[in-house]
Amino acid sequence: MPLTIDSIPLLDDDPYSDENLTDPYPLFTKMRAAGPAVWLEKYNTPAFTRFTTVRDILVDHESFVSGAGVGPRNFHHEPPWRKPGILEVDPPIHTQLRTVMSDVISPRNLRALRTDFQEFATSLVDRILDERDFDGVSGFSELFPIRVFGDAVGIPRQGRAENLLAHGAMNFAHFGPEDARYEQFTRAGAHTTDWVTENCARENLDPNGLGAKIWEHVDAGFIEGEDATILVRALLSAGLDTTVISIGNAVRCFAANPDQWEILRADPKLIRFGIDEALRFDAPFQSFFRTTSRAVDIDGIHLPAGSKLIVFPGAANRDEQRWGADADQYLVERDSGGHLTFGMGIHQCVGQPISRLEMEVLFSELVKRVKSIELTGEPQPFLHNTLRGWSSLPLRVVPV
Repeated sequence: MPLTIDSIPLLDDDPYSDENLTDPYPLFTKMRAAGPAVWLEKYNTPAFTRFTTVRDILVDHESFVSGAGVGPRNFHHEPPWRKPGILEVDPPIHTQLRTVMSDVISPRNLRALRTDFQEFATSLVDRILDERDFDGVSGFSELFPIRVFGDAVGIPRQGRAENLLAHGAMNFAHFGPEDARYEQFTRAGAHTTDWVTENCARENLDPNGLGAKIWEHVDAGFIEGEDATILVRALLSAGLDTTVISIGNAVRCFAANPDQWEILRADPKLIRFGIDEALRFDAPFQSFFRTTSRAVDIDGIHLPAGSKLIVFPGAANRDEQRWGADADQYLVERDSGGHLTFGMGIHQCVGQPISRLEMEVLFSELVKRVKSIELTGEPQPFLHNTLRGWSSLPLRVVPV
């Protein structure tokens, strides 16, 4: 018979403590070893960390729904903090919104972005080669998406740096427990809401940008104007917030593993493998919630209808049963396809082609012109309940 949630292993560890957010992987190993799920005593919630189980939950969107919220609040019983976006709705509404996003983020539209992405990648690598010593976050990973993807969406340049990152951190804070850190990011981002809403409105968007293409679906009668503003905002998150973190995480992998950087330099065609491996190795999006729509059995565990649960893609991406005994190593020749960083199933990140294009263009330029990347100081972690990245990466580059 399936185990009930009352009989799965009890864990008093807190995955959202400063210590475990700084280095979550020892706890993730402990959680995977304990069983297909553990009961997090502090949050009164079951948590899933094994690759196969997390993947099965993500693909079963009918049993494990997003419409009740991807944070701890159950939107079926508590009001959401704002009108839910594409990540927090289920079919048929989700299908309609995703159709719009897929049309806007089409291969044809992405091809048109490459030239501008390449131009700024060249100038950014020029800059760090001139400086030699720089911060890999404020002087590199933040600069690229804010510039190139902000331009691609078509929002005004003025105010981006002051608003977009704080806004994204606030949004993603709602995907984790409502603790002091949640309050910190909510307060820090409160001032950004009006700016983002105003600049996602049609009249403030470049008519040639991706944001304007979303508004074309309003003209066609496919979505309402309010939905268009929400989708432009979602588009910004898809190509910016987690991309900033992903670029920083990848650069840190390159600096910490010089032998792997040498492999990339010797065979630049492996860049896509190196990017996927960085996304697997340090997922920018570590955890979020789902809710059962009905009583369901998953990996031998019975969950009643209406159960909130936490999935940890960051832990699943290090599962030795899926990736082998070297899962905790960064290896650019590994085939990391199928990692869960972008989710899986109908809620898989629709903006991932944008993020991949940004990283591919930037790192292709980097590997062509940079002989080595070295850490010159201790990286400072970015402590966030949902996102995993760095607030500072002291780096030195040596030109070819």
